[in-house]
Amino acid sequence: MTDQTPRTLEFADNRVVAEIVGAHSRNLADIERAFEIEVAHRGNILTLHGEDDAVEKGVATIRTLETRLAKGRPIEPGDVAGAIRFANEGEPKATPKPAAANSKAVEIHTRKRIIEPRSPRQAEYVNSLQTQTLTFGIGPAGTGKSYLAVAAGVAAFMEKRVDRIILSRPAVEAGERLGFLPGDLKEKIDPYLRPLYDALQDTIGGDQVQKFMESGVFEVAPLAFMRGRTLANAFVVLDEAQNCTRMQMKMFLTRLGENSQMAVTGDPTQVDLPRGETSGLQEAVDILEGIPDANIIRFTDADVVRHPMVSRIVRAYDKLESSRRDRNDRR
Repeated sequence: MTDQTPRTLEFADNRVVAEIVGAHSRNLADIERAFEIEVAHRGNILTLHGEDDAVEKGVATIRTLETRLAKGRPIEPGDVAGAIRFANEGEPKATPKPAAANSKAVEIHTRKRIIEPRSPRQAEYVNSLQTQTLTFGIGPAGTGKSYLAVAAGVAAFMEKRVDRIILSRPAVEAGERLGFLPGDLKEKIDPYLRPLYDALQDTIGGDQVQKFMESGVFEVAPLAFMRGRTLANAFVVLDEAQNCTRMQMKMFLTRLGENSQMAVTGDPTQVDLPRGETSGLQEAVDILEGIPDANIIRFTDADVVRHPMVSRIVRAYDKLESSRRDRNDRR
């Protein structure tokens, strides 16, 4: 590593430095590893050594964390990784409607917490969810597609921009045959919809979710229940959309009513439809790209915000699939 002119950052409050450094200097270690630099900590001063470009990214990461603390928000697990992503990739592109499109301005305010994007593509996605009628979130597991869509729906409801939230999923088994499930209809379909319930509870609280569910203001239902309806004054989320057939996708998208927004999320690499059945997600993305008031956000393994191992797993599977496609093309 060629050492260029070091950058020195001095902070007026030692407590701010302590938060940025983290327990046992864990946050500094993450920043050093990400940009291959060295960060020395002494009192209220941080000194960064390394290649100029890498040092600038380290400074940008630290300033992002400092800004978070200035807002009165603690540095939570994942915030350092998010700040590193923004420093690495830069600002996201704006959606067609004017809206702030950076990590400091694009936020989702729910009853329980304020949710900030942790990658430029997440910021672009949140911006789209807040401004566009139809948003597709396409990409691997762990990128926050479903969680951010539900959170955006909760925020729209709390701000009285919509009167209700409707969350849906296709009731397709993930490569297993679960057989006969006991209980009434709700008990049979709830296992398929559990991730949506979890996202609601995390953003608005279990007691409130139950109250709104009982009143019909919040609805969590399998995709088959959407046929014949017009979904007006609602924020509508279709999750696991890769498991929709072509006709199901068309049926769902045409349910959109006045003063409503719709988010469609899915991972095209995890289709659980019967062999030979075409997924409607990719077809919808292909034919709707570029139409007014619709936006398609494509996530990659770089946007995974779960355990770092998840990103490496996604990358390994993508490499395997690419290798298989190359072999098939050569035949």
